[in-house]
Amino acid sequence: MAEKQLAQTDIMLTQIGLGCMGLSEFYGPPAEESAAINLLHEAIDLGVNHFDTAEAYGVGRNETLLGKAFNDRRDKVRIATKFGFRRDPDTGAPLGLDGSKENCRKAAEGSLRRLQTDHIDLYYLHRVDPNTPIEETVTEMAKLVTEGKIGAIGLSEVSGATLRRAQAIHPITAVQSEYSIFSREIEQDVLPVCRETGTSLVAYSPLGRGMLTGSFKRDSAISETDFRGSMQPRFSGDAYAANLALVDEILDLGKSLGVSSAEIALAWVIAKQENVFPIAGTTKLANLKTNLASMELSLSPDVIDTLDALADQVKGTRYNEQGMTIVNA
Repeated sequence: MAEKQLAQTDIMLTQIGLGCMGLSEFYGPPAEESAAINLLHEAIDLGVNHFDTAEAYGVGRNETLLGKAFNDRRDKVRIATKFGFRRDPDTGAPLGLDGSKENCRKAAEGSLRRLQTDHIDLYYLHRVDPNTPIEETVTEMAKLVTEGKIGAIGLSEVSGATLRRAQAIHPITAVQSEYSIFSREIEQDVLPVCRETGTSLVAYSPLGRGMLTGSFKRDSAISETDFRGSMQPRFSGDAYAANLALVDEILDLGKSLGVSSAEIALAWVIAKQENVFPIAGTTKLANLKTNLASMELSLSPDVIDTLDALADQVKGTRYNEQGMTIVNA
């Protein structure tokens, strides 16, 4: 499978990576461990080497899962994880953001232990801590690079101004932001600075948290353990129905091209940004294969223009009010 170079490093990644969050939490009940490990191994067999997790996913369980899956094949994978979200280890309740140097180091050591590895290829600040200057956080992350504990530094959901401040301390290899046909806000502020600083974009939720696959229907019931029902306004009420009507347009386009809407959504992300690595999550091998097939799809300018127009018609914010306060910070 074709690989691309992660900016400012010698790390080579498959352009479509696997977001692992949903294997442990947030999108319904966690996957059974053996099935999840099988999927991770099958992804490697298909050529995938970019796997994305975080300390917060499953309160460490997701990292532990990857540690079990990859401990005997570490040379075949590139692991990205994140820190900054603090959660109660017993209840999972959120405890706020912590980008302090003390928590940075403590979190990195915990991730290394759970992942059963001596280094993390790409280490992100998950969200900017409003009480800790970004310069302080990145300075400590840079020390971890010097010590060989992490290979490269990333930031998640930062503004262009924050990226510039961080870049002045240490090269920022990647910015991870939500980016899809339905979520294009970063084109105004973040992507221009990424190009200016030579920073890769890792696009999370490129499938609109599953909505762009066409798998959601107007009568689909969203599980109580699925945070889309409680924290994603686009999946509720009138906004949900309006957004599914937009998805129908993508499904019709897919039929005319002989491809799935998921392939179109991922091909759109790849076409829109040169140095981009979409990470799409799934628990099913068939979906993973579909996602990887998108790398073979080239969209015409007319198709891209048609898809571009959909973003302005999306109803509802991508997070609830509280969630929106900590993005693009």
